[in-house]
Amino acid sequence: QVQLVESGGGLVQAGGSLRLSCAASGTIFRRKAMGWYRQAPGNERELVAVIASGGSTNYADSVKGRFTISRDYLKNMVYLQMNSLKPEDTAVYNCWSEPAYWGQGTQVTVSS
Repeated sequence: QVQLVESGGGLVQAGGSLRLSCAASGTIFRRKAMGWYRQAPGNERELVAVIASGGSTNYADSVKGRFTISRDYLKNMVYLQMNSLKPEDTAVYNCWSEPAYWGQGTQVTVSS
């Protein structure tokens, strides 16, 4: 059974930092692209960052230079380091793995 379990969300002031973690199990994740999506109330879900099986990364323009995605192949973990957080980063953040595995999500709230 494939599982993605996020942790690390919370409430932070603007300009602060959070680190999200995603623990993956149930399949060979080192061969799969993984990433983070987010959805704010009233908005569609959007891609935040993705990391390929080989380690290449891609980011949404809105988070470039502030967020960093990384993965630990041995531990089957994916991380999202979020710095210089803004109120507009407030959303539920979901871990994703190809082809279409999703975690339950973790809430990130940035206060102004």
